[in-house]
Amino acid sequence: MYMRLPIVISAGLLLSLSLNPPAISQSSIQTAQSPAIANSNFGQLKTNRRLWKQQRLFNYRYTLSRSCFCTAEARGPVVVEVRNGRTTSITSVATGKPVDPELFKQYSTLAKLFNVIEDAIAKKASSLTVQYNPQLGYPTQINIDYSAQMADEELYLTIEKLEKIK
Repeated sequence: MYMRLPIVISAGLLLSLSLNPPAISQSSIQTAQSPAIANSNFGQLKTNRRLWKQQRLFNYRYTLSRSCFCTAEARGPVVVEVRNGRTTSITSVATGKPVDPELFKQYSTLAKLFNVIEDAIAKKASSLTVQYNPQLGYPTQINIDYSAQMADEELYLTIEKLEKIK
């Protein structure tokens, strides 16, 4: 009788496990933006891009910081200067010295930052949060998680201290 007890317990455990689906199949992780969220993000992008274009600012500078799984040099903060709609310099806030423009080429004008947002929408990023300046329309914070199931591909951009230059 005592030899049968472990067999009965084992059979009972196996039976109970087989009746429950694996926990992984019950995941509540959202793997893509819902159409409503994507439409909302696209509507906000369109409205704020139009507002920014209405400013007709072609000569400006701003401070950009990037939080990502990348080298320290690629994080900033940096001051980006734009003249006639083209990047003329990118300098480190810490040193005041020029940085490799390749590290920031996707973020080197406000028009390019709008493109980053549009790209995240098109790629159906798992999570996209954008804050815009209410008066001028440019993005002040861009948070993108392209895949909720992947680590270290998130991108967080902060845009501040925008100023018009002559």
